[in-house]
Amino acid sequence: MANQNKPHDFRDALKISDIRLFIGSVGFFTLASRALAVVIGFQIYKITHNPLSLGWLGLVEAIPAISIAPFGGYVADHVNRRTIILITRAVSCLCTLILAIISWETHLTSLLGLYAMIFLAGVARGFADPANTAFEAQVVPKHLTVNASSWISSTWISCSVIGPAAIGFIFDAWGAPGAYLIITSSFILSWIFTVIIPPKPMPHIEKRETVFKSISQGWNFVFKTQPLWTAMTLDLFSVFFGGAIILLPVYANDILHAGAKGLGLLNAAPSLGALIITLIATRHPPIERAGRNLLLSIAGFGVSIIIFAFSRNFLLSMSALFFSGVFDGISMVIRRSMVRLLSPDALRGRIASANWIFVCASNELGAFESGMLAAWIGTVPCVAVGGILTLGIVTLTAGFAKQLRNLHFDIHTLEQKKSTPPPFPY
Repeated sequence: MANQNKPHDFRDALKISDIRLFIGSVGFFTLASRALAVVIGFQIYKITHNPLSLGWLGLVEAIPAISIAPFGGYVADHVNRRTIILITRAVSCLCTLILAIISWETHLTSLLGLYAMIFLAGVARGFADPANTAFEAQVVPKHLTVNASSWISSTWISCSVIGPAAIGFIFDAWGAPGAYLIITSSFILSWIFTVIIPPKPMPHIEKRETVFKSISQGWNFVFKTQPLWTAMTLDLFSVFFGGAIILLPVYANDILHAGAKGLGLLNAAPSLGALIITLIATRHPPIERAGRNLLLSIAGFGVSIIIFAFSRNFLLSMSALFFSGVFDGISMVIRRSMVRLLSPDALRGRIASANWIFVCASNELGAFESGMLAAWIGTVPCVAVGGILTLGIVTLTAGFAKQLRNLHFDIHTLEQKKSTPPPFPY
């Protein structure tokens, strides 16, 4: 409390070596995972020329990630989180190495083998994501939560720009096997940064409940905290309907005629927009009026997706995706901070797993929905309808979720403000 009035330096979090190492781990993992999404999506679409195959890709990753995440949260609250991350990073390395072997001879490339490796990666993700979120809370002191969150988000997004943009050129030059080997090396570097971080003590758990009762405690807390579950649900449906990323191979190949390089740039555009906004958030975090800002940012995301849906110009499409990333970046910083600031430490892993189930459902199940709908009504109508539905969901949420709408944090203490703010919008 004595440091509340001390002037903040935007580099505060970077002065701690463990945070720098954690950021490095997140950065290399993100480079690899985002590049992997581009390569596997483009490779499968080039083989099948069917948007439904991209939907199946999302479903194959979603099934293990969603089904395992609740147990992943339980494990993250009872087993050393750093150890979990190290094991799952090693599994990721194995998956991409096998993908390189499968892809080495073009005529031997097996769709079943590609899907199988993504399934295994989804299993690892079900344990890794809750553990990583909970481990972040052990590495980052509470008073640096927002500053560190902005730096971590900025790193994640920077690598989300660099990874897809670079891998498109690597794919054109060295093919899928070379791209997968580069991705494997990035996973290895993420593992190295993680292993250098000293082990952290686990929070004390006074009573050992059964697994299912323990898991239910995290979910009960989420659903008793309206700002948490409404923010998670809002993100789920906005990305479920409004996410266009899974269909970018169709836009790059058939609509914009931009090829693998164009696909990489299209994938990088939203991340570049999010990067800029999260860098701004290191100095001006958007959490003081968190609820209002979250609702407006997701509405802006929906408008951007509608513009992208109808664009036939590569630069306009890039711009629309860029602004979708700007609005998504605001949402990301707010939601990451909310999960950290509203979660008790003993339940953090289980709450993180609940959050990651919403994220997986929105991304991977949304990808399946988009692939199915695009195969049925066409790619452009599918993306446009998704943007329109996103705007409708924001409107409904703003109407009934009063606690989310009025959610404020004190920018200095990071405590939730109890006073009632003026009506929305203001």
